[in-house]
Parts: sequence; structure tokens; C-alpha cells
Amino acid sequence: MGLFKKNPFGHILFVKKWLIRIFGLLTHRRFRGFNELQIEGSEIIKNLPDTNVLFISNHQTYFADVVSMFHVFNASLSGRDDSIKNIGYIWNPKLNIYYVAAKETMRAGLLPKILAYMGSISIERTWRAEGQDVNRQVKMSDISSIGKALDDGWVITFPQGTTTPFKPIRKGTAHIIKRYKPIVVPIVIDGFRRSFDKKGLRIKKKNILQSFEIKEPLDIDYDNETNEEIVKRIEYAIEQHPSFLKVIPQKELEALEELNKLRKWRKTST
Repeated sequence: MGLFKKNPFGHILFVKKWLIRIFGLLTHRRFRGFNELQIEGSEIIKNLPDTNVLFISNHQTYFADVVSMFHVFNASLSGRDDSIKNIGYIWNPKLNIYYVAAKETMRAGLLPKILAYMGSISIERTWRAEGQDVNRQVKMSDISSIGKALDDGWVITFPQGTTTPFKPIRKGTAHIIKRYKPIVVPIVIDGFRRSFDKKGLRIKKKNILQSFEIKEPLDIDYDNETNEEIVKRIEYAIEQHPSFLKVIPQKELEALEELNKLRKWRKTST
């Protein structure tokens, strides 16, 4: 690899590699030490092609979710089975992993900007901006950027576009799937909301069992399935369909509601 070789987004791969190495070292104990990440399905990662793979996942924190995926993907590709034991896997990371994130989130401070260099596809949210509900048209340049990333490697996306559970799936994800026909791999995570703050930067609670389940790729009929049918399949695949509410303990639902009320109060008081 040439010292100044760049990816399709103009990022120098040598710089990106060192950023991933450093952040990998700094964050490893968040998932194996302070907390314990239980992984299932790492063999699926090993059998994926190098490009045109779309990971869809539920969302619990702004950054910890993505960071955990960098750990799990690279550990799996290095031969580990359902484990991120031994941080050595981060020395030679997969450099064509990207993730979709809100542009305003990735511009909010130095740390998000550094994290953006590691692989963010920063897009403008069509439904929310600066804490307010909006209704904007999807920018075709954002869709094209995701397509460019899929052509180069793997892309992580959170189809709900929010860390609040059981919110609707955005139809833009279905549009991307039909247009670019990627292999779609569902991921279901849990425990991140309890162990980290909303941004996923501060450890809120230790000794929390975190789970990370990688499911088999979806069998999608790209040409004949409608956007609505794909949205429904995504809801079930990442366990965010309303029917899953029935299996969540009432106590946990009440705790989530109290947390949302507290966040709203903090916003109105600032």
C-alpha cells in the first residue's frame, strides 16, 4: 500500500489505518474488560465478499455501536470465533468499512471529525435537524455516496436513523437495497444503552452483558419485492417490529420511557 494511497472519498489509507489502530486500542476494554461483549455468528463475517455488503442494525448509541462493529468484523476476519480476545487483530484492519451517519453529528466537535475520517458516509437527515422535526427531500448525492462505498467495500447502516427503539424503518434503506443489490446482513445489538451514555463515549455502567448477534444474509428478490416489503423484512430482521415489544419486560420499557423524558427535559432546559 502506497503511503499516500486514498480511498474513493479522498481519505489517506495510511492515516485511516493508524486511526483505527489507535481507537481500537483505546476502546477494546469497553467491550472486553469493563463490560463483556457476547458475540454470535462471526463465521458469517468470514464468508462475505470484500465489497457490496450492507449491514443493517438496530441503534443504541451514536458511536459505540459502530466501534464495536469495527472490533467484531476485524476480529472475525483475523480468525477469531465469536470473540474479540487479543487486540492484535486491529494491527491490520479492513480499511474499506464505512458507516452511514448524520452529517450534523459528525461535525459536532473534534472527536466526531476524527471518527468520520475512519469511515463515515455523512448524510443529511430528511426528518430531523438540530433537534427539530423537518421534512426534506433525500439528496441524490447522499445515495450516490452510499453506492460508492458499497462498490468499494462494506457499509454499516442503522435503518431507523435514531437510537430510540422501535421507531419506523426509513424507506431510503429499502431504496438503496433495490438500487445497488448488496448482500444484506442483519445485526442485533443489546446492552449498549445500559453501559454507555447516548453518544457512546462515556462508560455509564460496568459489568453489563452486551450482546452482538450477526444473522444470516437476507434472501431478497431485488427486482420484485417492493420497498414496503423490504422495510417489513428489515423490521423483523433487526428485531424492531412492534411485535417484539411483547417480549421486552415492562420494567425495561418503563426505564426507557423515563430516560427519554429526562433527555427531553435536558434539551428544553438548555
